[in-house]
Amino acid sequence: MTLIMQLYVFILAGFVGFLVIGKVPPLLHTPLMSATNAISGISLVGAIVAAGGQYSKLSTILGFVAVVCAATNVVAGFLITDRMLGMFKQPAKSDDKKGGSH
Repeated sequence: MTLIMQLYVFILAGFVGFLVIGKVPPLLHTPLMSATNAISGISLVGAIVAAGGQYSKLSTILGFVAVVCAATNVVAGFLITDRMLGMFKQPAKSDDKKGGSH
């Protein structure tokens, strides 16, 4: 494939991805984040293989960059998902409200 065709596919995939994610209702956002974390985990494994394959210096450097990006994406995704799930938890009831002098 030529470089022009690869850029065309990349731009088209980015545009379609933006449109699809933009139309996701807030209720489905957390399950979608979990799914994208799983996909990022798969790409992390692929990046580790590329970085450690010792094909060339360039592939090792690009593989390392891919490992850093994918690992950042996985960790941040889990942190955001955990925070979003925490928003659905009921606040803990304390005993102070039962016997207070209010």
